[in-house]
Amino acid sequence: MTDEQIRALTFYERSPLFDEREKAVILFAERLTRGAAPMRDRALEELRKHFSEDQIVELTLVICAANFTNRFNDGLRVEPDLG
Repeated sequence: MTDEQIRALTFYERSPLFDEREKAVILFAERLTRGAAPMRDRALEELRKHFSEDQIVELTLVICAANFTNRFNDGLRVEPDLG
C-alpha cells in the first residue's frame, strides 16, 4: 500500500485509489476484525468474485493472525518495534 492509500482507508469504499478487489479485501478484513458472527453475505460474495475458496481461507488466516497479534500486544501493552 502507498502512503496515500493508507491515508484514504477511512473512505476506501469511495476512493479511486483502490480497485474492486482491494475494496473486497478491506471490507472482509473490517468485518472479520469487528466480529465474524455478524458477517454479512456481501463481504464473502465480493471476495468470491476475485478469489478462490483456498485464497479466501488463506486471507482469513492472515487477517486472524494479525488480529491475534494486535490483541496480544495491546493486552500486554507491548509497543511495536518500528525500527
